[in-house]
Amino acid sequence: MAGQTERTIRTFEDMEVWTVCRELRRALSDLAKTFPANERYRLADQLIRAARSVTANIAEGYGRFHYQENIQFVRQARGSLFEVIDHLTAAYDAGYMDAEVFQKFRSECLRAISLVNGFIRYLAKARAVDSV
Repeated sequence: MAGQTERTIRTFEDMEVWTVCRELRRALSDLAKTFPANERYRLADQLIRAARSVTANIAEGYGRFHYQENIQFVRQARGSLFEVIDHLTAAYDAGYMDAEVFQKFRSECLRAISLVNGFIRYLAKARAVDSV
């Protein structure tokens, strides 16, 4: 199509789903630093770990040979994104962020989930084509 450029995917780092989740991970890490000191090894740590799990699972799935294995790791990434939303809810309920910040991060998580779901659909279709 005119005006569109084809992106070459050479590694997981070239995928939009991973780059969006990477940016989210960075922002969540910055947010966690604003939590009270007594949450450093509790909620802040859980939030950071869940966010890291998202990009790590996308990367690990990319390195798998079979579509089904890749899909399973990407599903794990999706689960971690929902875990992030829960941690954000806990932080909001504890008063560590205002409603505007909470909604911003929740929306970013939902956008990332949408991209992850699209990637899962793509992998499932590719698997079906390869099995024919």
